Amino acid sequence: MMRRKNAILTAAALATAATLGLAACSAGAGNSAGSDGETPTTATIALTGPPTNLDFTTTAGSAIPQALMSNVYEGLVELDQSGEIVPLLAEEWTVSDDRTTYTFTLQEGVTFSNGDEFTADDVKFSFDRVKTDWVSSLKAKMDVVDTVEVVSPTEVAVHLSAPSNAWLFSLATPVGAIFSEDAVDDLANAPVGTGPYAVGSWTPNESLVLDTRDDYWGEAPGVEQVTLKYFADATATTNALQTGDVDAIANLQAPELLSSFEADDAFVVTTGTSSGEVSLSLNNRAAPFDDVRVRQAVLYALDEQAILDTAWNGYGSLVATYATPTDPYYEDLNDVYPYDPEKAKELLAEAGQENLDITFTVPTRPYAQAVSEIVVSQLKDVGINASIKSAEFPAVWLDEVFTQHDYQMTTVLAVEARDILTAFNDPDYYIGYDNSTIAPIAAEADAADEAGYVAGMQEVARQIVDDAASGVLFLFPNITVSKAALQGMPENAIIEALDLTNLSWQ
Repeated sequence: MMRRKNAILTAAALATAATLGLAACSAGAGNSAGSDGETPTTATIALTGPPTNLDFTTTAGSAIPQALMSNVYEGLVELDQSGEIVPLLAEEWTVSDDRTTYTFTLQEGVTFSNGDEFTADDVKFSFDRVKTDWVSSLKAKMDVVDTVEVVSPTEVAVHLSAPSNAWLFSLATPVGAIFSEDAVDDLANAPVGTGPYAVGSWTPNESLVLDTRDDYWGEAPGVEQVTLKYFADATATTNALQTGDVDAIANLQAPELLSSFEADDAFVVTTGTSSGEVSLSLNNRAAPFDDVRVRQAVLYALDEQAILDTAWNGYGSLVATYATPTDPYYEDLNDVYPYDPEKAKELLAEAGQENLDITFTVPTRPYAQAVSEIVVSQLKDVGINASIKSAEFPAVWLDEVFTQHDYQMTTVLAVEARDILTAFNDPDYYIGYDNSTIAPIAAEADAADEAGYVAGMQEVARQIVDDAASGVLFLFPNITVSKAALQGMPENAIIEALDLTNLSWQ
């Protein structure tokens, strides 16, 4: 298990990695492994789906925290590759007997990339700011916080309004990122964090350069610079790796292209798990999906295993909702809607929706394009005629679908960890699910003991599946391809962050 090593603790770990020049430059072009017999000092990572800006406090989507969390921003805690919560900016913490007060002892000698000293005041500022300034729906994760008390420069007490099983985990996600009060005026272009990297340059839609910090509080990174280079499609990323323009592909979105890398000793292919669900989102507030029978018909009409095998070469696994096997409350509910076209037709007839015409809004992402034609074909077999409407991702899809809720059916890779309540416990979320039944169950579960939390969240998941609130086509695999000499690419994608803190050249 790769972990960052804290300069004080042996349990957690430090961040390393760095980036290469501007969009026109690359590690492969000038400093690739083996190109001149010297060990490279930079690395270039290929990705698809660039961020629209660099401020995840106001902008939805996974691309921003993918690039910045763990690398530029840090929280009091983080998740290791098994999903366990481990210390980061907090050296340790205690929890009161009534489970409503968390007291954190902070690391000393930590500075932000602008030189500001990290203290308990920054924790209070950052947590309070979630409630006052954040626009992202993630802000709800801090609703349980009553007050944040600065005990000393290195100690902070967070008082919750009620016990919460989910809150500490949330601190490992973007909502727990720590900011400097003097450096939040231009987060969209100039992020400032305590992480091992600082943003060197950003060329929208092309590249993000991360420079390794000389004054980082923990272990020195294994590379001097990392460039995240964005490509229009998955084929372009594989071509770039084969030609040496990049050193690794994170989260490969073309599994059919793996064979050439698997047969070449110059590359290493790893397949891990993720928290990302390829959803089939149904707008519960828009006809015809405001009728539960129509939603159920869609789920009966789909052969998810065939979709996985055809669209993604069998990589990935099947889950029924946004509870995944790395969640403590996961329960296998795949048998609730077996592939049953006749049952789908019966439900459509009962709803008076035979020969139904719908619009399927498909973002311009490889997985979405791969699954869309198969979904359309299977729905056609039961009398649902789905017309594909392409939506440029992220800008158009985020505006029309996520913000305006102007869609009937869509698919998207939902990568936020433990996001079942984010998606379904908010009726104003783009899915528009009526959460009146699950809300009190979820609240009781969050305040319960561990056993009660698991049981309550399983009840929540079963209710969501029974209501066919939306479907999940498959759980996305985390496929990474890298040059054999490049070490430290994360195997699993437990949260949104692409943790580049372990990068080094062999």
